[in-house]
Amino acid sequence: MSHIVTIETQVRDPAAVAAACRRLGLSPPERGRVILFSAVAEGLVVRLTGWRYPLVAETETGLLKYDNYGGSWGDPAELGRFLQGYAVEKARIEASRRGHAVREQVLADGTVKLTVAVGGGR
Repeated sequence: MSHIVTIETQVRDPAAVAAACRRLGLSPPERGRVILFSAVAEGLVVRLTGWRYPLVAETETGLLKYDNYGGSWGDPAELGRFLQGYAVEKARIEASRRGHAVREQVLADGTVKLTVAVGGGR
């Protein structure tokens, strides 16, 4: 029996995936095909800290595929850190494309507050 988990999300931007990996001190993502226990996944391969199998982002569909065997093969908090990093970096990229400045503040509970200054002002 497979333990593959699929999350439907909007992880579609390879540049934001790469930036999230840099933010978290992970190896750069690589496009490839990997075995997740007993299944194969293809896409942008991200190696999360402490995970037995990588996370695979299908950027064309936005799907994430992984196998952490209910947390036994990888701490789910690492997935949460990656998703938060992706969201922050995607927001930064989109704001920058529109000429806006972004200020980031990490709050006491670990959440991240982004302030976007429209037009690049401070």
